[in-house]
Amino acid sequence: MNFMHIAPHRSILVLSAVAALLLGPRFVRAQAASIPHLAVRHGATQIVVDGKPFLVRGGELENSSASSLPYLHNLWPKFVAMHFNTVIAPVYWQLIEPREGHFDFATVDGLIHGARANHLHLVLLWFGSWKNSVSCYVPDWVKENEQRFPRAELPDGRGLEILSAFSPNNLDADSAAFVALMKHLRATDSSIHTVLMVQVENEIGIIPQSRDYSPAANAAFNAPVPAALTSYLAAHRGTLSPDLSKAWKEHGSKTGANWRDTFGPGPLTDNVFDAWTEARYTGAIAAAGKSAYPLPMYVNAALIPGGGRPLPGLFDIWHAAAPAIDMLSPDIYFPDFKQWADRYAVPGNPLFIPESGRADAGTLGADAFYAYAQLNAMGFSVYAPENLNADDQKTLGQAYSVLDQLTPLILAHQGAGHRIGILTPSTFAGKENPGPQTVTLGAYTFNASFLRGWPPAAPGHPQPPIPGAHGGLILQLGPNDFLVAGTGMILTFGVSGSAHAQAGIDSIREGKFVNGVWTPGRNLNGDDDNQGRWLELPSGKFAIRRVTLYRYK
Repeated sequence: MNFMHIAPHRSILVLSAVAALLLGPRFVRAQAASIPHLAVRHGATQIVVDGKPFLVRGGELENSSASSLPYLHNLWPKFVAMHFNTVIAPVYWQLIEPREGHFDFATVDGLIHGARANHLHLVLLWFGSWKNSVSCYVPDWVKENEQRFPRAELPDGRGLEILSAFSPNNLDADSAAFVALMKHLRATDSSIHTVLMVQVENEIGIIPQSRDYSPAANAAFNAPVPAALTSYLAAHRGTLSPDLSKAWKEHGSKTGANWRDTFGPGPLTDNVFDAWTEARYTGAIAAAGKSAYPLPMYVNAALIPGGGRPLPGLFDIWHAAAPAIDMLSPDIYFPDFKQWADRYAVPGNPLFIPESGRADAGTLGADAFYAYAQLNAMGFSVYAPENLNADDQKTLGQAYSVLDQLTPLILAHQGAGHRIGILTPSTFAGKENPGPQTVTLGAYTFNASFLRGWPPAAPGHPQPPIPGAHGGLILQLGPNDFLVAGTGMILTFGVSGSAHAQAGIDSIREGKFVNGVWTPGRNLNGDDDNQGRWLELPSGKFAIRRVTLYRYK
C-alpha cells in the first residue's frame, strides 16, 4: 500500500492498524496509558483524554438516529450550537453483524467521521443482548434460531423477547461481536481518541418478571450461591447495602446454600439472583472487549421499581460479579433528580449520567450544574436533544455555554472542596420544595432563596416562587472571592461560625470567560443587588456572577 496517496488523517489510522497487527499485545499495552482512561484526583474520579481531565457535556441520540448517516448529517450543527462536547450514540449489533462473522462498521465509521468533523467526542452504547430489557437489536440470525439462542421464560414456560443470560451460545455470540467492535475502534481511533467510553448493553433486566424462569435459570436458582459472591459479601459485610446485608445476616450468613436459603424467599432474592446472572454475563462481555481495547466501560440503569439493573441496592452484586465494569450509571427521567443522583454518587462508583429527560431544558441545565459541582460528576447528558423544541435547544445551549466556560475551574476543583452545587429538591410526583437552603464555603455562609425577592407579597400571602428552574453552583476563587452561576435564585451572605460578624457585598460583576480568561461586564449595584443586600441570578436563563465579600461587625 502506498501511504503517500492516503489523506493525512487516514494515514494515521492505517499506520495505527498496521502497528497493532505487527506488534500485537505489546502495542496495545503501550497505548493503554494514552487512550481515554479514568484517574482519581483529590478523591474525585475523572476521565482523562490526551493527558488532560475531561468533563462530558453531552446529549444522547434517540434510539434510531444513529442508524442513518444522512439523518445524522443534519443533527451535528444542532449539537455544536447547543455547546455539546460529546454525543452519546448507539452501535447496533443488528447492523454491524448482519451475517454471523461478517461485520459492517459503516454506521460506526460514519459516527466517528461526523464527530471529528464537528470537533466532538463520542460515547458509544452497545445495543447487544439488551436494550430496555428486550433483545430487539440482536441480528436476525439470532432472533430466528431459538434452539441455538434460547430466550428467558415466564413461570408458565412462555418465552420472552429476551435472550437468556444462562446460555453460553448467547454470551459467546454477543462477546464476539463486541470484541470485533472494540478491535475496530482500536484500529481506527486509538491514535485520535474520538471515542471516550463505551456503555455495555442498555438498561438490563427482566421485565415484568423479576427473573428468568427457564429450566437453566431454575436449576441455577436451586444450586448453591457461587462462592465468589458469598466471599465478596463476607469481605465487605461492613459496607453492604442495608437490605442485602439484613437478608444475608437474618438467614445465617450462609455459604454453600441455594439462593432462597441464603437470602430468604421473596422479590429481593429474585432480584439479587437476576442481578448476579446479568452482571456476570455483562461483565464477561466487558472484559472480553477490554482485552481488545481497554476504554472505560459502564452499565446504565432504568430506574423502574422492581425492574432494571443496576439499582442502588444491587451495587454490591455488580461489583462482585463484574469487576470489568467501571461504573454504574443512572438514567434519570423522574422529577426527583437530586435524590437519584445522590444515590449513585457514592464511594466506589464515579458518577456519570448518560440519560436525563422528561423535563424542560432549564431544569435539565440546573440538574447538570448540581451534578458537576456537588457530586463530582464526570459527565451529564440529555436524552434525544435532536427532538427538543427551538426554545429548549436555546436554553440548554445557554446552560451548556456557561458550563463550557466554567469547565477548567470545575475540573481543577473537583474533589478539593472549593465548590458547592445547589438544587431545589422535588418529589417523585414533581412537587418542588422551594424552601431556603444554607451552605458554607470557606469563611462564609450562602443563604439561597428560590422565592421572588421583589415586590413584597401582599399581607397574609406567601411570597411566590421565582418562575422557572432553580439551581446552580458556587465556586471559591480566594478567601473572599467567589463565582456564582446558575438560574432562578437569590443569595444572601453570612459569616460562618459567628453570631456577631456580618458579611457585606464588596462588589458583584457580571461577565464571562473568553478563552479561559475572565472578562467582566457591568458592576451590579443599587437596584441590581437590592442596595447591597443580595445577589440574584435571573430566572429563565443561565448567568455567571463574580462576587467579592467582606466582613464587618
